[in-house]
Amino acid sequence: MEEVVKNRCFGNKPGQELYAEYHDTEWGVPVHDDIKLFEMLILEGAQAGLSWETVLKKREGYRRAFKGFDPKKVAKMSDEELEALREDEGIIRNRLKIYSTRKNALVFLNIQKEFGSFDKYLWAYVSGKQIYNYWEKFEDVPVTTEISDAISKDLKKRGMSFVGSTIIYAYMQAVGLVDDHLTTCFLRNS
Repeated sequence: MEEVVKNRCFGNKPGQELYAEYHDTEWGVPVHDDIKLFEMLILEGAQAGLSWETVLKKREGYRRAFKGFDPKKVAKMSDEELEALREDEGIIRNRLKIYSTRKNALVFLNIQKEFGSFDKYLWAYVSGKQIYNYWEKFEDVPVTTEISDAISKDLKKRGMSFVGSTIIYAYMQAVGLVDDHLTTCFLRNS
């Protein structure tokens, strides 16, 4: 039986099975669970300067190191716990990124208190509805938008780190605020 080749936005090369699975099952899918929203926010920030595939390979290490991405537990992590993570090969061992996880958890919890959930806060930026874009080539997909600028500015004002507009736009794609699957992608045509 001949294998059907799927036309994807990314993850098409041999050896990119993890990347392809992420593309096929997560990227652009709307997320409304606060734990998952926190996880993706931390992972997108960890990716800064690296490939997303590197982060995906370390995802389980992050889940273990950061207590299943429970923001209440992460917010209570001690300096000693965070410092010990600098020796953990299961995650990206950048000190600033590790410590920002606790700081971002504290801000995340404050946003939950203020809005009832992080989900309500985040999805309000798109009036609760996913934005569908219709790009033909990946080069046409923007790296920032006015919405990512606004979210980034607000999160920084609240005290978060690793939430620049480019990171936030990638986050918006990851948690489905925007669907940037190319018009040629099998997910757009199925």
